[in-house]
Amino acid sequence: MHRRDFLAATTAALGSGLLPGYLGRAIAAEELQSAIPGEVKKRLADVALNAARGAGATYTDVRIGRYLRQFVITREANVQNVVNTESLGVGIRVIADGAWGFAATNGLTEDAVAGAARQAAAIAKANAKIQSEPVRLAPTPGVGAVSWKTPIVKNAMAVPIKDKVDLLLGVNAAALGAGANFVNSMLFVVNEQKYFASSDGSYIDQDVHRIWAPMTVTAIDKATGKFRTREGLSAPMGLGFEYLDGKAADKFTSPNGVVNYGMSYDMKEDAIAAARQAKAKLTAPSVKPGKYDLVLDPSHTWLTIHESVGHPLELDRVLGYEANYAGTSFVTLDKVKERFQYGSPEVSIVADKLQPGSLGAVGYDDEGVKTKKWDLIRDGKLVDLQAIRDQAAMLGKSASDGCCYADSWSSVQFQRMPNVSMEAGKKKHSVADMIGGVDNGIYIVGDGSFSIDQQRYNAQFGGQLFYEIKNGKITQQIEDVAYQIRTPEFWNACVGVCDQSDYRLGGSFFDGKGQPSQVSTVSHGSSTARFNGINVINTARSLG
Repeated sequence: MHRRDFLAATTAALGSGLLPGYLGRAIAAEELQSAIPGEVKKRLADVALNAARGAGATYTDVRIGRYLRQFVITREANVQNVVNTESLGVGIRVIADGAWGFAATNGLTEDAVAGAARQAAAIAKANAKIQSEPVRLAPTPGVGAVSWKTPIVKNAMAVPIKDKVDLLLGVNAAALGAGANFVNSMLFVVNEQKYFASSDGSYIDQDVHRIWAPMTVTAIDKATGKFRTREGLSAPMGLGFEYLDGKAADKFTSPNGVVNYGMSYDMKEDAIAAARQAKAKLTAPSVKPGKYDLVLDPSHTWLTIHESVGHPLELDRVLGYEANYAGTSFVTLDKVKERFQYGSPEVSIVADKLQPGSLGAVGYDDEGVKTKKWDLIRDGKLVDLQAIRDQAAMLGKSASDGCCYADSWSSVQFQRMPNVSMEAGKKKHSVADMIGGVDNGIYIVGDGSFSIDQQRYNAQFGGQLFYEIKNGKITQQIEDVAYQIRTPEFWNACVGVCDQSDYRLGGSFFDGKGQPSQVSTVSHGSSTARFNGINVINTARSLG
């Protein structure tokens, strides 16, 4: 599921007053700042561990989760909805007779938790009767009682709703004043209070914060009925409300004046730019199809990384165990062993669950594994995949990569994509330098529509803003651009990556996987990168 599809469905439900089941129950805003006492969580966890052991479990982990969300949704001068939700309960996973079992309860009593533990053990024993091989769980050391918290400056849950509404309505007014005909703006705030305990001896308390401020600005040519939109250039982030401070030091201005954002975001400034750029789209010339050198801004590249690198390198997709949401993978275990040439020597891509400000940053994953950073592609060569505790042995690894996640206490945890990012170039190289070396190209900013096949080998990507490059200079804004790729050919066409000073994060707030479906959040960083000889099509062309 792409974040835009999920966002559309969620926004429609929230706007109509319906509350999707996965969000839990509606609560007062004041309740968003409370927490369950640590001694209560430990007592319930110990009850579950003891009950599971008594029912025959040889391994148990317990996740006590309190998932808090606040959505503020506006359109023009109107507030469409404000929603505060809480989802609270306990998920218990066990191994008994060599098989997995899982059960969950929203009852925070000792009887309810013990009952769920015994049910998980019973399910595991039933599963064992039809399982051909026992679960092989990579060892992980117990860490005792530890805690981790997203390093935020300002808790977004503590900011009054009035301040958030005033911000969004001010953004809308600014866009309308700059020529927009319609504008939707939203604020999504998430706090996951997660407590993990296991029979390995871990008691891990984590407080995870995330924020996203998306918007859509629309301009209309009333004479023709033609309209164009420009999405906001914010990135969802693992930060607090300080992300919306719009610090000048966190702004990145391209050679033609387009402003992008790093670790903070000026939403009003972006709304004004979006209105003007949406209007310019109405009269921008349509692209001539053909081969172009593409200069891709990080606000765009994150999605290409996500779809053509992040998902194909998930071990469950490689093995064919996972095929929901765009299929399996063209990657094989043999390609890893042979150090397949995934990209050019300019391309080094890492998995990273530690990066400050990223959506995937946590201290420990949902199996109690301490998180880390590791290579996936080094100097163009495929060197590794993503694996969790019961997958590690399949790759000959002695430990998990620490990328296991569940989107709720009521969902069983499974392998999810960590932050997957392309490293910046090692030599000093600016965006202006890169554009200056292009004779015939297109500069693309922002993510757009995309499609990808069931092996993640053939794909097509659009964007938000497109600018023609001729003889080393940006000449004009153009429209109707999408480029087509075959994954290894595309990454091998990378001839340059700007230096660390241009590095920024993008990401997905609603990345779907699995059946029943779960959503996760994941960031993808890069600096501006150049890809030569890429096929560009005109999305406005008609075959009729």
